[in-house]
Amino acid sequence: MSSNLSAGNSSIIIVVSDFNEKVIENLLQGALDAFAHHGGNKSNILVFRVPGAFEIPGAIVQVQKHHTPDAIVALGAVIRGETPHFDFIAGESARGIAEISRNSDIPIINGIITTDTAQHAFDRSQPEGKNKGWEAMEAALQTISVYDSMRTASTC
Repeated sequence: MSSNLSAGNSSIIIVVSDFNEKVIENLLQGALDAFAHHGGNKSNILVFRVPGAFEIPGAIVQVQKHHTPDAIVALGAVIRGETPHFDFIAGESARGIAEISRNSDIPIINGIITTDTAQHAFDRSQPEGKNKGWEAMEAALQTISVYDSMRTASTC
């Protein structure tokens, strides 16, 4: 991501799943660290927790009814198990977030990781290494900037 990112006065709401706690806590910390790293004010972040990834799209709809953030970041971890439950949860949460995003005037970032093993999830949520929460927050900041540019473009 660009080193020119700025959280400035951006307000961000993070909707995070409580399932797979250790992984999602790392993702959440990564997102918060990225926001601070890019100059964000801690008071401009709200975090709402839901039981699992399946509940995230519904929570995002509620956020949009009751709040006016500049972006919403969804964080969670869906780890494949021995049943097809993984496919349903991963697919429906992604589909729900995509649908909401297409119908929204603000960036809705899908930071839900889907992995085959718990180790893969830990690898993608390292506090001092590759962290998809950090990447999701940077995607939110970059997309806020892109949306703002589109709103203020004077030609075409």
